[in-house]
Amino acid sequence: MTNDPVGSVFAALSSPVRRQVLAELGEGPATVGELAAPLAVGLPTLSRHLDVLEGAGLVTRTRSGRTTRCEVVPGALDEAQEWLLRQRLFWTGGLDRLTTHLEEQP
Repeated sequence: MTNDPVGSVFAALSSPVRRQVLAELGEGPATVGELAAPLAVGLPTLSRHLDVLEGAGLVTRTRSGRTTRCEVVPGALDEAQEWLLRQRLFWTGGLDRLTTHLEEQP
C-alpha cells in the first residue's frame, strides 16, 4: 500500500476492467482463470490488473500449486467511502447555502 491509500483505491477503480474484476469477486472468491473468462484480456494483462488491485489493498491472492485464488478484502473500500461521504456533505451543504442566499436576494 502507498502513503495515500484513498488515492490508491481511486486509481485502482479508474479502470473498467478492474471494476469488473471487483464486481466478479463481490460474488465470491474466484481463480484467475475464472476471472479471465468473461473479460476481453489475456492472463498477463489480468495479472497486471490484479497487481494494482492488490497494491491498493482491495484484493488478496492465494497461490496453491498452479492455481491462484483471488478474493476481495473486506472493508477495503471503507476509507474511500468515508472520503466520498465527506465530499458529498460539503458540496450538498454549499449548494444548500447558495440556494438560500439566492432566494434571499431581492
